[in-house]
Amino acid sequence: MSSTTAASPDLLTRLWRRDLASYPKSSRRYGYLAIVVATTVVLYYLLYIQYAVATSIITHYGMTFTYFIWMSVVGNAVGAFASLVAGLADRWGRANLVVYGLLVAGVLVLLLPSTPSKGAFLALFSALNFVEGIILVATPALIRDFSPQLRRATAMGFWTIGPVVGSLVVTTVTSTTLGSSTWQDEIRYAGTSALIMFGLALIGLRELSPELRDQIMVSARDRALIEARARGINPEQQPTGHWRQMVRLNILGPAFGIGVYMLLYYALVGSLVLYFASVFGYTEQRANALGNWYWASMAVGLIAGGALSDRLKVRKPLMVFGCVGTIVTTTVFALLTTRPHTGYYTFALLFLIAGALAGATYAPWMAAFTETVEERSPAATATGLAIWGWLMRVVVAVSTAIVPVVVTSVTPIVDHGAQVAAAQAQAAPALAIIDAHPQTFAGLTKYPPNAIPPSVMRNAVSQVGADKVAVVQKAQPQLAILKAYGPEVADAVRNGPHEWQTWWWVTLAGQIVFLPSVFLMRGRWSPRRAREDAETHRIAVERELAKLQEKVPA
Repeated sequence: MSSTTAASPDLLTRLWRRDLASYPKSSRRYGYLAIVVATTVVLYYLLYIQYAVATSIITHYGMTFTYFIWMSVVGNAVGAFASLVAGLADRWGRANLVVYGLLVAGVLVLLLPSTPSKGAFLALFSALNFVEGIILVATPALIRDFSPQLRRATAMGFWTIGPVVGSLVVTTVTSTTLGSSTWQDEIRYAGTSALIMFGLALIGLRELSPELRDQIMVSARDRALIEARARGINPEQQPTGHWRQMVRLNILGPAFGIGVYMLLYYALVGSLVLYFASVFGYTEQRANALGNWYWASMAVGLIAGGALSDRLKVRKPLMVFGCVGTIVTTTVFALLTTRPHTGYYTFALLFLIAGALAGATYAPWMAAFTETVEERSPAATATGLAIWGWLMRVVVAVSTAIVPVVVTSVTPIVDHGAQVAAAQAQAAPALAIIDAHPQTFAGLTKYPPNAIPPSVMRNAVSQVGADKVAVVQKAQPQLAILKAYGPEVADAVRNGPHEWQTWWWVTLAGQIVFLPSVFLMRGRWSPRRAREDAETHRIAVERELAKLQEKVPA
Protein backbone atom coordinates (compact mmCIF):
# COMPACT_ATOMS: atom_id res chain seq x y z
CA MET A 1 0.00 0.00 0.00
CA SER A 2 2.72 2.42 1.00
CA SER A 3 4.83 1.57 -2.05
CA THR A 4 1.89 2.24 -4.35
CA THR A 5 1.24 5.54 -2.63
CA ALA A 6 4.87 6.50 -2.97
CA ALA A 7 5.00 5.48 -6.61
CA SER A 8 2.05 7.66 -7.60
CA PRO A 9 3.66 10.99 -6.63
CA ASP A 10 6.87 9.86 -8.35
CA LEU A 11 4.95 9.13 -11.54
CA LEU A 12 3.06 12.41 -11.41
CA THR A 13 6.26 14.29 -10.68
CA ARG A 14 7.97 12.66 -13.66
CA LEU A 15 5.05 13.64 -15.93
CA TRP A 16 5.40 17.28 -14.87
CA ARG A 17 9.03 17.80 -13.84
CA ARG A 18 10.98 17.17 -17.05
CA ASP A 19 14.24 18.95 -16.23
CA LEU A 20 17.53 17.23 -16.98
CA ALA A 21 20.30 17.89 -14.46
CA SER A 22 23.03 17.05 -16.98
CA TYR A 23 23.45 17.62 -20.69
CA PRO A 24 22.25 14.44 -22.50
CA LYS A 25 24.47 12.25 -24.62
CA SER A 26 24.08 12.40 -28.40
CA SER A 27 21.70 9.43 -28.73
CA ARG A 28 19.23 10.81 -26.18
CA ARG A 29 19.61 14.34 -27.51
CA TYR A 30 18.79 13.20 -31.06
CA GLY A 31 15.74 11.39 -29.66
CA TYR A 32 14.46 14.60 -28.04
CA LEU A 33 15.14 16.54 -31.24
CA ALA A 34 13.24 13.91 -33.27
CA ILE A 35 10.20 14.26 -30.98
CA VAL A 36 10.27 18.05 -31.38
CA VAL A 37 10.53 17.84 -35.19
CA ALA A 38 7.71 15.26 -35.36
CA THR A 39 5.59 17.51 -33.12
CA THR A 40 6.14 20.41 -35.49
CA VAL A 41 5.05 18.31 -38.48
CA VAL A 42 1.87 17.22 -36.67
CA LEU A 43 1.06 20.80 -35.65
CA TYR A 44 1.29 22.04 -39.23
CA TYR A 45 -0.82 19.06 -40.29
CA LEU A 46 -3.48 20.31 -37.85
CA LEU A 47 -3.23 23.85 -39.23
CA TYR A 48 -3.21 23.05 -42.93
CA ILE A 49 -5.90 20.34 -43.03
CA GLN A 50 -8.58 23.06 -42.81
CA TYR A 51 -7.40 24.51 -46.12
CA ALA A 52 -7.27 21.12 -47.85
CA VAL A 53 -11.02 20.66 -47.23
CA ALA A 54 -11.88 24.37 -47.39
CA THR A 55 -14.47 23.96 -50.15
CA SER A 56 -16.38 21.38 -48.13
CA ILE A 57 -16.21 23.50 -44.96
CA ILE A 58 -17.46 26.58 -46.85
CA THR A 59 -20.34 24.60 -48.34
CA HIS A 60 -21.29 22.82 -45.11
CA TYR A 61 -21.52 26.01 -43.03
CA GLY A 62 -22.73 28.31 -45.82
CA MET A 63 -19.65 30.51 -45.51
CA THR A 64 -18.61 33.04 -48.09
CA PHE A 65 -15.02 33.04 -49.24
CA THR A 66 -14.53 36.35 -47.44
CA TYR A 67 -15.71 34.78 -44.16
CA PHE A 68 -13.29 31.88 -44.60
CA ILE A 69 -10.42 34.28 -45.30
CA TRP A 70 -11.22 36.31 -42.20
CA MET A 71 -11.39 33.12 -40.18
CA SER A 72 -7.74 32.60 -41.14
CA VAL A 73 -6.94 36.25 -40.34
CA VAL A 74 -8.51 35.98 -36.87
CA GLY A 75 -6.76 32.66 -36.24
CA ASN A 76 -3.35 34.09 -37.11
CA ALA A 77 -3.99 37.22 -35.04
CA VAL A 78 -4.89 35.09 -32.01
CA GLY A 79 -1.83 32.92 -32.66
CA ALA A 80 0.35 36.04 -32.82
CA PHE A 81 -0.55 37.13 -29.31
CA ALA A 82 -0.32 33.54 -28.07
CA SER A 83 3.30 33.63 -29.25
CA LEU A 84 3.95 36.43 -26.77
CA VAL A 85 2.48 34.28 -24.00
CA ALA A 86 4.97 31.59 -25.04
CA GLY A 87 7.74 33.88 -23.78
CA LEU A 88 6.83 32.45 -20.36
CA ALA A 89 8.63 29.28 -21.47
CA ASP A 90 11.81 30.89 -20.15
CA ARG A 91 10.27 30.65 -16.66
CA TRP A 92 7.93 27.66 -16.92
CA GLY A 93 10.04 25.54 -19.25
CA ARG A 94 9.38 24.42 -22.81
CA ALA A 95 8.55 20.71 -22.63
CA ASN A 96 5.27 20.94 -20.72
CA LEU A 97 3.97 23.63 -23.07
CA VAL A 98 4.64 21.27 -25.97
CA VAL A 99 3.38 18.06 -24.35
CA TYR A 100 0.12 19.31 -22.88
CA GLY A 101 -0.39 21.74 -25.73
CA LEU A 102 -0.50 18.71 -28.06
CA LEU A 103 -3.25 17.21 -25.91
CA VAL A 104 -5.35 20.39 -26.01
CA ALA A 105 -4.76 20.88 -29.75
CA GLY A 106 -5.77 17.28 -30.52
CA VAL A 107 -8.99 17.58 -28.53
CA LEU A 108 -9.88 20.90 -30.18
CA VAL A 109 -9.37 19.48 -33.67
CA LEU A 110 -11.48 16.42 -32.86
CA LEU A 111 -14.28 18.76 -31.74
CA LEU A 112 -14.11 20.96 -34.88
CA PRO A 113 -16.25 18.74 -37.20
CA SER A 114 -19.05 18.64 -34.61
CA THR A 115 -19.49 22.40 -34.31
CA PRO A 116 -23.11 23.41 -35.07
CA SER A 117 -22.41 26.74 -36.76
CA LYS A 118 -19.72 28.72 -38.55
CA GLY A 119 -19.40 30.95 -35.48
CA ALA A 120 -18.67 27.95 -33.27
CA PHE A 121 -16.20 26.66 -35.88
CA LEU A 122 -14.42 30.05 -35.83
CA ALA A 123 -14.27 30.01 -32.02
CA LEU A 124 -12.66 26.54 -31.87
CA PHE A 125 -10.34 27.33 -34.78
CA SER A 126 -9.17 30.47 -32.95
CA ALA A 127 -8.60 28.44 -29.78
CA LEU A 128 -6.54 25.96 -31.83
CA ASN A 129 -4.42 28.81 -33.20
CA PHE A 130 -3.87 30.12 -29.66
CA VAL A 131 -2.51 26.77 -28.50
CA GLU A 132 -0.37 26.31 -31.58
CA GLY A 133 0.98 29.86 -31.34
CA ILE A 134 2.44 28.85 -27.98
CA ILE A 135 3.79 25.46 -29.08
CA LEU A 136 5.40 26.78 -32.25
CA VAL A 137 7.56 29.08 -30.13
CA ALA A 138 8.41 26.44 -27.52
CA THR A 139 9.58 23.91 -30.14
CA PRO A 140 12.37 26.01 -31.72
CA ALA A 141 13.44 26.95 -28.19
CA LEU A 142 13.90 23.24 -27.46
CA ILE A 143 15.81 22.82 -30.73
CA ARG A 144 18.12 25.63 -29.63
CA ASP A 145 18.61 24.08 -26.19
CA PHE A 146 19.62 20.68 -27.57
CA SER A 147 21.82 21.90 -30.46
CA PRO A 148 25.21 23.57 -29.89
CA GLN A 149 25.91 26.53 -32.15
CA LEU A 150 28.27 24.62 -34.43
CA ARG A 151 25.42 22.23 -35.35
CA ARG A 152 22.55 24.67 -34.90
CA ALA A 153 21.71 25.34 -38.57
CA THR A 154 21.37 21.61 -39.35
CA ALA A 155 19.03 21.14 -36.39
CA MET A 156 17.00 24.20 -37.37
CA GLY A 157 16.88 22.89 -40.94
CA PHE A 158 15.11 19.78 -39.69
CA TRP A 159 12.77 21.86 -37.51
CA THR A 160 11.83 24.17 -40.38
CA ILE A 161 10.80 21.27 -42.62
CA GLY A 162 7.79 20.98 -40.27
CA PRO A 163 5.47 23.13 -42.40
CA VAL A 164 6.76 21.57 -45.63
CA VAL A 165 6.34 17.97 -44.48
CA GLY A 166 3.06 19.00 -42.84
CA SER A 167 1.84 20.13 -46.27
CA LEU A 168 2.98 16.85 -47.83
CA VAL A 169 1.19 14.85 -45.11
CA VAL A 170 -2.01 16.79 -45.79
CA THR A 171 -1.90 16.21 -49.55
CA THR A 172 -0.90 12.57 -49.17
CA VAL A 173 -3.62 11.72 -46.64
CA THR A 174 -6.39 13.62 -48.39
CA SER A 175 -5.53 12.35 -51.88
CA THR A 176 -5.52 8.79 -50.53
CA THR A 177 -8.62 8.89 -48.32
CA LEU A 178 -10.86 11.76 -49.41
CA GLY A 179 -12.62 9.64 -52.03
CA SER A 180 -13.98 7.33 -49.33
CA SER A 181 -14.01 9.73 -46.37
CA THR A 182 -15.83 12.93 -45.49
CA TRP A 183 -14.17 16.25 -44.68
CA GLN A 184 -15.06 15.60 -41.05
CA ASP A 185 -13.10 12.35 -41.19
CA GLU A 186 -10.06 14.15 -42.59
CA ILE A 187 -10.03 16.58 -39.68
CA ARG A 188 -10.49 13.73 -37.20
CA TYR A 189 -7.51 11.90 -38.70
CA ALA A 190 -5.41 14.99 -37.94
CA GLY A 191 -6.74 15.25 -34.39
CA THR A 192 -6.00 11.58 -33.77
CA SER A 193 -2.40 12.04 -34.96
CA ALA A 194 -1.99 14.84 -32.39
CA LEU A 195 -3.17 12.59 -29.56
CA ILE A 196 -0.76 9.84 -30.67
CA MET A 197 2.04 12.42 -30.74
CA PHE A 198 0.97 13.60 -27.27
CA GLY A 199 1.44 10.05 -25.96
CA LEU A 200 4.95 9.85 -27.39
CA ALA A 201 5.94 13.28 -26.09
CA LEU A 202 4.40 12.60 -22.66
CA ILE A 203 6.69 9.62 -22.21
CA GLY A 204 9.77 10.70 -24.12
CA LEU A 205 10.28 14.48 -24.09
CA ARG A 206 12.57 16.16 -21.57
CA GLU A 207 14.31 19.54 -21.39
CA LEU A 208 17.43 21.09 -19.93
CA SER A 209 17.27 22.59 -16.48
CA PRO A 210 17.33 26.42 -16.42
CA GLU A 211 20.91 26.33 -15.11
CA LEU A 212 22.00 24.42 -18.22
CA ARG A 213 19.88 26.06 -20.92
CA ASP A 214 20.68 29.60 -19.73
CA GLN A 215 24.26 29.21 -20.97
CA ILE A 216 25.71 29.42 -24.47
CA MET A 217 26.98 26.09 -25.80
CA VAL A 218 29.16 26.44 -28.87
CA SER A 219 30.11 22.80 -29.40
CA ALA A 220 29.38 19.43 -27.79
CA ARG A 221 32.88 19.61 -26.23
CA ASP A 222 31.55 22.37 -23.95
CA ARG A 223 29.40 19.84 -22.09
CA ALA A 224 31.67 19.36 -19.09
CA LEU A 225 32.17 23.11 -18.65
CA ILE A 226 28.44 23.86 -19.00
CA GLU A 227 27.60 21.27 -16.34
CA ALA A 228 30.30 22.52 -14.03
CA ARG A 229 29.07 26.10 -14.30
CA ALA A 230 25.46 24.92 -13.78
CA ARG A 231 26.38 23.38 -10.43
CA GLY A 232 27.52 26.77 -9.25
CA ILE A 233 24.46 28.74 -10.39
CA ASN A 234 21.88 29.82 -7.82
CA PRO A 235 18.41 29.53 -9.47
CA GLU A 236 17.19 32.44 -7.34
CA GLN A 237 19.80 34.72 -8.92
CA GLN A 238 18.87 34.07 -12.55
CA PRO A 239 18.66 37.24 -14.69
CA THR A 240 15.29 38.96 -15.12
CA GLY A 241 13.93 41.63 -17.47
CA HIS A 242 13.80 39.30 -20.47
CA TRP A 243 11.46 41.47 -22.55
CA ARG A 244 13.55 44.57 -21.94
CA GLN A 245 16.64 42.72 -23.17
CA MET A 246 14.93 41.43 -26.33
CA VAL A 247 13.21 44.60 -27.54
CA ARG A 248 16.22 45.67 -29.58
CA LEU A 249 16.75 46.53 -33.24
CA ASN A 250 18.92 43.47 -33.88
CA ILE A 251 16.05 41.26 -32.63
CA LEU A 252 13.01 43.12 -34.02
CA GLY A 253 14.58 43.93 -37.40
CA PRO A 254 15.50 40.35 -38.40
CA ALA A 255 12.21 38.98 -37.00
CA PHE A 256 10.21 41.40 -39.16
CA GLY A 257 12.54 40.84 -42.11
CA ILE A 258 12.03 37.06 -42.20
CA GLY A 259 8.27 37.58 -41.86
CA VAL A 260 8.05 39.66 -45.04
CA TYR A 261 10.62 37.44 -46.77
CA MET A 262 8.21 34.51 -46.32
CA LEU A 263 5.26 36.34 -47.93
CA LEU A 264 5.66 34.30 -51.12
CA TYR A 265 5.72 31.04 -49.17
CA TYR A 266 2.53 31.86 -47.28
CA ALA A 267 0.82 33.02 -50.47
CA LEU A 268 1.64 29.69 -52.10
CA VAL A 269 0.40 27.76 -49.05
CA GLY A 270 -2.96 29.52 -49.08
CA SER A 271 -3.55 30.36 -52.73
CA LEU A 272 -1.45 28.16 -55.02
CA VAL A 273 -4.38 26.03 -56.22
CA LEU A 274 -6.64 29.03 -56.66
CA TYR A 275 -3.98 30.98 -58.55
CA PHE A 276 -3.14 28.27 -61.06
CA ALA A 277 -6.78 27.26 -61.49
CA SER A 278 -8.00 30.80 -62.18
CA VAL A 279 -5.05 32.08 -64.24
CA PHE A 280 -3.79 28.96 -66.04
CA GLY A 281 -6.82 26.67 -65.91
CA TYR A 282 -5.15 23.93 -63.87
CA THR A 283 -7.19 21.30 -62.07
CA GLU A 284 -6.81 21.03 -58.30
CA GLN A 285 -4.77 17.85 -58.71
CA ARG A 286 -2.42 19.38 -61.29
CA ALA A 287 -1.88 22.53 -59.22
CA ASN A 288 -1.10 20.50 -56.08
CA ALA A 289 1.31 18.32 -58.06
CA LEU A 290 3.10 21.47 -59.23
CA GLY A 291 3.27 22.75 -55.67
CA ASN A 292 5.01 19.55 -54.59
CA TRP A 293 8.04 20.59 -56.65
CA TYR A 294 8.36 23.65 -54.40
CA TRP A 295 7.69 21.87 -51.09
CA ALA A 296 10.05 18.97 -51.79
CA SER A 297 12.79 21.25 -53.07
CA MET A 298 12.44 23.53 -50.07
CA ALA A 299 12.73 20.56 -47.69
CA VAL A 300 15.99 19.55 -49.34
CA GLY A 301 17.21 23.16 -49.32
CA LEU A 302 16.48 23.54 -45.60
CA ILE A 303 18.53 20.49 -44.63
CA ALA A 304 21.32 21.02 -47.17
CA GLY A 305 21.53 24.75 -46.42
CA GLY A 306 21.69 24.11 -42.70
CA ALA A 307 24.37 21.45 -43.07
CA LEU A 308 26.46 23.66 -45.39
CA SER A 309 26.12 26.59 -42.99
CA ASP A 310 27.40 24.44 -40.11
CA ARG A 311 30.25 23.10 -42.21
CA LEU A 312 31.38 26.60 -43.24
CA LYS A 313 30.56 27.97 -39.76
CA VAL A 314 28.88 31.06 -41.27
CA ARG A 315 25.22 32.06 -41.76
CA LYS A 316 25.13 35.45 -43.44
CA PRO A 317 26.67 34.58 -46.85
CA LEU A 318 24.14 31.78 -47.34
CA MET A 319 21.26 34.05 -46.34
CA VAL A 320 22.31 36.73 -48.81
CA PHE A 321 22.96 34.22 -51.60
CA GLY A 322 19.61 32.53 -51.06
CA CYS A 323 17.73 35.82 -50.84
CA VAL A 324 19.27 37.26 -54.01
CA GLY A 325 18.43 34.00 -55.77
CA THR A 326 14.80 34.10 -54.64
CA ILE A 327 14.54 37.72 -55.75
CA VAL A 328 15.48 36.56 -59.24
CA THR A 329 13.10 33.58 -59.25
CA THR A 330 10.22 35.63 -57.83
CA THR A 331 10.76 38.26 -60.53
CA VAL A 332 10.53 35.58 -63.21
CA PHE A 333 7.47 34.05 -61.54
CA ALA A 334 5.71 37.43 -61.46
CA LEU A 335 6.48 38.11 -65.13
CA LEU A 336 5.07 34.70 -66.16
CA THR A 337 1.71 35.56 -64.56
CA THR A 338 0.60 37.44 -67.66
CA ARG A 339 1.86 34.76 -70.06
CA PRO A 340 -0.95 32.16 -70.13
CA HIS A 341 0.88 29.75 -72.44
CA THR A 342 3.72 29.09 -69.99
CA GLY A 343 4.27 25.33 -69.72
CA TYR A 344 3.88 23.18 -66.60
CA TYR A 345 7.53 22.15 -66.52
CA THR A 346 8.69 25.75 -66.81
CA PHE A 347 6.93 26.43 -63.53
CA ALA A 348 8.20 23.13 -62.10
CA LEU A 349 11.83 24.07 -62.85
CA LEU A 350 11.28 27.55 -61.41
CA PHE A 351 9.75 26.10 -58.24
CA LEU A 352 12.58 23.59 -57.95
CA ILE A 353 15.14 26.39 -57.89
CA ALA A 354 13.07 28.82 -55.80
CA GLY A 355 12.24 26.26 -53.12
CA ALA A 356 15.86 25.19 -52.68
CA LEU A 357 17.01 28.81 -52.42
CA ALA A 358 14.30 29.67 -49.87
CA GLY A 359 15.30 26.68 -47.77
CA ALA A 360 18.98 27.61 -47.95
CA THR A 361 18.03 31.06 -46.65
CA TYR A 362 15.67 30.09 -43.85
CA ALA A 363 17.64 27.37 -41.99
CA PRO A 364 20.79 29.52 -41.55
CA TRP A 365 18.54 32.44 -40.58
CA MET A 366 16.93 30.46 -37.74
CA ALA A 367 20.39 29.51 -36.48
CA ALA A 368 21.67 33.08 -36.74
CA PHE A 369 18.59 34.49 -35.01
CA THR A 370 18.86 32.18 -32.00
CA GLU A 371 22.57 32.96 -31.78
CA THR A 372 21.79 36.69 -31.90
CA VAL A 373 19.26 36.20 -29.09
CA GLU A 374 21.80 34.17 -27.09
CA GLU A 375 24.36 36.94 -27.43
CA ARG A 376 22.00 39.33 -25.65
CA SER A 377 20.80 36.80 -23.05
CA PRO A 378 20.71 33.00 -23.36
CA ALA A 379 18.21 32.97 -20.47
CA ALA A 380 15.74 34.91 -22.64
CA THR A 381 15.81 32.60 -25.67
CA ALA A 382 12.09 31.78 -25.57
CA THR A 383 11.29 35.49 -25.17
CA GLY A 384 13.28 36.31 -28.31
CA LEU A 385 11.56 33.51 -30.19
CA ALA A 386 8.20 34.78 -28.89
CA ILE A 387 8.90 38.13 -30.54
CA TRP A 388 9.75 36.32 -33.79
CA GLY A 389 6.60 34.20 -33.58
CA TRP A 390 4.45 37.25 -32.86
CA LEU A 391 5.80 39.29 -35.77
CA MET A 392 5.59 36.31 -38.14
CA ARG A 393 1.92 35.68 -37.28
CA VAL A 394 1.09 39.39 -37.55
CA VAL A 395 2.61 39.53 -41.03
CA VAL A 396 0.66 36.42 -42.07
CA ALA A 397 -2.61 37.80 -40.66
CA VAL A 398 -2.20 41.18 -42.35
CA SER A 399 -1.12 39.67 -45.68
CA THR A 400 -4.04 37.21 -45.62
CA ALA A 401 -6.43 40.10 -45.11
CA ILE A 402 -4.83 42.17 -47.87
CA VAL A 403 -4.76 39.47 -50.59
CA PRO A 404 -8.52 39.72 -51.40
CA VAL A 405 -8.17 43.52 -51.48
CA VAL A 406 -5.32 43.44 -53.99
CA VAL A 407 -6.59 40.39 -55.91
CA THR A 408 -10.28 41.34 -56.09
CA SER A 409 -10.88 38.59 -58.63
CA VAL A 410 -10.47 35.95 -55.89
CA THR A 411 -13.85 36.49 -54.22
CA PRO A 412 -16.17 36.24 -57.27
CA ILE A 413 -14.24 33.27 -58.69
CA VAL A 414 -14.36 31.34 -55.41
CA ASP A 415 -17.94 32.33 -54.54
CA HIS A 416 -19.51 31.91 -57.98
CA GLY A 417 -16.90 30.62 -60.43
CA ALA A 418 -17.88 26.93 -60.21
CA GLN A 419 -21.57 27.84 -60.28
CA VAL A 420 -21.15 29.96 -63.40
CA ALA A 421 -19.02 27.29 -65.13
CA ALA A 422 -21.67 24.63 -64.44
CA ALA A 423 -24.46 26.90 -65.65
CA GLN A 424 -22.46 27.73 -68.78
CA ALA A 425 -22.03 24.04 -69.60
CA GLN A 426 -25.67 23.10 -68.89
CA ALA A 427 -27.07 26.07 -70.81
CA ALA A 428 -24.75 25.71 -73.83
CA PRO A 429 -27.52 24.51 -76.24
CA ALA A 430 -29.84 27.30 -75.10
CA LEU A 431 -27.09 29.90 -75.47
CA ALA A 432 -26.41 28.73 -79.02
CA ILE A 433 -30.09 29.18 -79.89
CA ILE A 434 -30.20 32.64 -78.27
CA ASP A 435 -27.07 33.71 -80.18
CA ALA A 436 -28.71 32.65 -83.43
CA HIS A 437 -31.92 34.62 -82.70
CA PRO A 438 -30.89 37.53 -80.49
CA GLN A 439 -33.80 39.86 -81.28
CA THR A 440 -36.45 37.21 -80.70
CA PHE A 441 -35.15 36.25 -77.27
CA ALA A 442 -34.45 39.88 -76.37
CA GLY A 443 -38.20 40.37 -76.71
CA LEU A 444 -38.91 37.37 -74.49
CA THR A 445 -36.55 38.53 -71.75
CA LYS A 446 -38.61 41.68 -71.24
CA TYR A 447 -41.13 39.54 -69.39
CA PRO A 448 -40.89 37.15 -66.43
CA PRO A 449 -40.68 33.49 -67.62
CA ASN A 450 -44.22 32.74 -66.34
CA ALA A 451 -45.81 35.96 -67.64
CA ILE A 452 -44.91 36.10 -71.32
CA PRO A 453 -47.90 37.36 -73.37
CA PRO A 454 -49.34 34.60 -75.65
CA SER A 455 -48.85 36.75 -78.76
CA VAL A 456 -45.16 37.26 -78.01
CA MET A 457 -44.71 33.53 -77.37
CA ARG A 458 -46.49 32.58 -80.63
CA ASN A 459 -44.25 34.98 -82.54
CA ALA A 460 -41.14 33.40 -80.99
CA VAL A 461 -42.35 29.86 -81.75
CA SER A 462 -43.05 30.79 -85.36
CA GLN A 463 -39.60 32.28 -85.83
CA VAL A 464 -37.46 29.78 -83.88
CA GLY A 465 -39.52 26.64 -83.51
CA ALA A 466 -41.32 25.20 -80.50
CA ASP A 467 -38.57 22.70 -79.66
CA LYS A 468 -35.87 25.39 -79.51
CA VAL A 469 -38.02 27.73 -77.45
CA ALA A 470 -38.62 24.84 -75.05
CA VAL A 471 -34.84 24.28 -74.73
CA VAL A 472 -34.35 27.94 -73.83
CA GLN A 473 -37.26 27.90 -71.38
CA LYS A 474 -35.91 24.82 -69.66
CA ALA A 475 -32.52 26.53 -69.21
CA GLN A 476 -33.97 29.58 -67.46
CA PRO A 477 -32.45 28.75 -64.01
CA GLN A 478 -28.97 28.44 -65.54
CA LEU A 479 -29.47 31.59 -67.62
CA ALA A 480 -30.51 33.46 -64.49
CA ILE A 481 -27.22 32.43 -62.81
CA LEU A 482 -25.25 33.60 -65.84
CA LYS A 483 -27.09 36.90 -65.85
CA ALA A 484 -26.56 37.46 -62.12
CA TYR A 485 -22.93 36.39 -61.79
CA GLY A 486 -21.53 35.84 -65.31
CA PRO A 487 -20.25 39.38 -65.99
CA GLU A 488 -18.63 39.61 -62.54
CA VAL A 489 -16.85 36.26 -62.95
CA ALA A 490 -15.79 37.13 -66.52
CA ASP A 491 -14.26 40.41 -65.32
CA ALA A 492 -12.47 38.55 -62.54
CA VAL A 493 -10.99 36.03 -64.97
CA ARG A 494 -9.86 38.83 -67.27
CA ASN A 495 -8.34 41.02 -64.54
CA GLY A 496 -7.01 38.20 -62.35
CA PRO A 497 -3.54 37.78 -63.92
CA HIS A 498 -2.64 41.46 -63.50
CA GLU A 499 -3.98 41.53 -59.94
CA TRP A 500 -2.03 38.42 -59.00
CA GLN A 501 1.06 39.91 -60.60
CA THR A 502 0.69 42.95 -58.32
CA TRP A 503 0.66 40.66 -55.28
CA TRP A 504 3.76 38.78 -56.49
CA TRP A 505 5.51 42.16 -56.74
CA VAL A 506 4.55 42.78 -53.09
CA THR A 507 6.14 39.45 -52.08
CA LEU A 508 9.24 40.45 -54.05
CA ALA A 509 9.41 43.72 -52.11
CA GLY A 510 9.32 41.66 -48.90
CA GLN A 511 12.39 39.73 -50.02
CA ILE A 512 14.23 42.97 -50.80
CA VAL A 513 13.33 44.37 -47.35
CA PHE A 514 14.77 41.23 -45.77
CA LEU A 515 18.29 41.81 -47.13
CA PRO A 516 19.34 44.74 -44.88
CA SER A 517 18.15 42.86 -41.76
CA VAL A 518 20.87 40.25 -42.34
CA PHE A 519 23.50 42.85 -41.40
CA LEU A 520 21.89 43.34 -37.98
CA MET A 521 22.49 39.73 -36.93
CA ARG A 522 25.39 38.14 -35.13
CA GLY A 523 27.96 36.13 -37.06
CA ARG A 524 30.96 36.21 -39.32
CA TRP A 525 30.99 36.67 -43.07
CA SER A 526 34.30 34.86 -43.56
CA PRO A 527 34.53 31.07 -42.99
CA ARG A 528 38.22 31.50 -42.14
CA ARG A 529 37.48 34.02 -39.39
CA ALA A 530 34.66 31.79 -38.12
CA ARG A 531 37.05 28.83 -37.84
CA GLU A 532 39.50 31.02 -35.94
CA ASP A 533 36.73 32.00 -33.52
CA ALA A 534 35.84 28.33 -32.98
CA GLU A 535 39.47 27.46 -32.25
CA THR A 536 39.82 30.38 -29.88
CA HIS A 537 36.69 29.24 -28.06
CA ARG A 538 38.02 25.66 -27.82
CA ILE A 539 41.24 26.85 -26.21
CA ALA A 540 39.33 29.06 -23.77
CA VAL A 541 37.08 26.14 -22.75
CA GLU A 542 40.08 23.87 -22.15
CA ARG A 543 41.76 26.58 -20.07
CA GLU A 544 38.65 27.13 -17.94
CA LEU A 545 38.15 23.39 -17.42
CA ALA A 546 41.78 23.08 -16.32
CA LYS A 547 41.26 25.84 -13.75
CA LEU A 548 38.13 24.12 -12.43
CA GLN A 549 40.01 20.82 -12.08
CA GLU A 550 42.78 22.57 -10.12
CA LYS A 551 40.16 23.70 -7.59
CA VAL A 552 38.89 20.15 -7.06
CA PRO A 553 40.49 18.64 -3.88
CA ALA A 554 42.81 15.73 -4.57
